[in-house]
Amino acid sequence: MNEVLNSLKTRRSIRAYKDTQVPDELLDQVLEAGLYAASGMNNQKVIMVAVRDKETRDYMSRLNAAVMGRDGDPFYGAPCVIVVLYDPSYFTGREDASLVMGNLMEAAHAVGLGSCWIHRAYQVFESPEGKALLRKWGLPETLTGVGNCILGYADQEPVAKPRLDGRIIKI
Repeated sequence: MNEVLNSLKTRRSIRAYKDTQVPDELLDQVLEAGLYAASGMNNQKVIMVAVRDKETRDYMSRLNAAVMGRDGDPFYGAPCVIVVLYDPSYFTGREDASLVMGNLMEAAHAVGLGSCWIHRAYQVFESPEGKALLRKWGLPETLTGVGNCILGYADQEPVAKPRLDGRIIKI
């Protein structure tokens, strides 16, 4: 089977991580893949913020959990979080950012890392605390979060569930 197609079929969302940090060379490869995601009219406006600082990562985890009204770590112990942000004034911003998220997760799998799309970035970066993080990072407060791509070394090996029938229609 084609290597790319096989990778697309074997990537799984990982929800348990080892405590080992993602090394620079692997993180850089994953981020570069995000840069090559398709974008409307090749606008390339999506911003990625890679967070490996434990204090910031843990703070973001608490903000994310608060959106759900829960305690615990919605980042499942992953030591690295890539926040994907877009300019909502651009007409394909959300779609472009979603394509970046897909590239990040596929690239992580290709280099031997686990990943998972964690929602609630929108709510976190609409909050005063999220706006403060954007300011701290030197980014405009007008950016909107589409997702958090958590990264790390998998501490589980989930098996693919069967694909549901009836999702392909050929005309």
